[in-house]
Amino acid sequence: MADRESRVPLIDAVMDLAQPVAAGLGLSIWDVRFVKEGASMFLRIFIDKKGGITLDDCEAFSRAVDGPLDEADLIDTRYYLEISSPGLERKLTRDQHFEYAIGKRIQLRLIRPLEGQRDFRGVLKAFENGELAIKCADGALMKISRKDTSFVKLDDFDDIGGKTDE
Repeated sequence: MADRESRVPLIDAVMDLAQPVAAGLGLSIWDVRFVKEGASMFLRIFIDKKGGITLDDCEAFSRAVDGPLDEADLIDTRYYLEISSPGLERKLTRDQHFEYAIGKRIQLRLIRPLEGQRDFRGVLKAFENGELAIKCADGALMKISRKDTSFVKLDDFDDIGGKTDE
């Protein structure tokens, strides 16, 4: 499981296994990541529900998914299981994340600068065929290919103080 390509089938398998467990607890799976940090591997499952996630939700899901993960034996190395909320400013990595974020403020960083700028903020107006349409604060509508971004995440803290773009 050393490279990203070999992790994709694992992530998909964990998603398939975890989704019904989450649904049974009134939760949904936001994302799954299998990452190496230092000498350790971490399987991180991000859960969500309307109204937000509590520590009790994380604990209940961890207990419920631990057995099925062990039984399925999907991971052939030692790892730590971490369950958490995607949190504020959650990263958008899947098509359904971008669809969820339409009409919401986002921030993104480009891999390569566009007219000398790499960081952008605005309201996601549309997401189609891997392309984001963003209304910037100055009113300009820009289109950016998702593959040209190093990250895209919700811009939750911009609402503090009542500021809005709309």
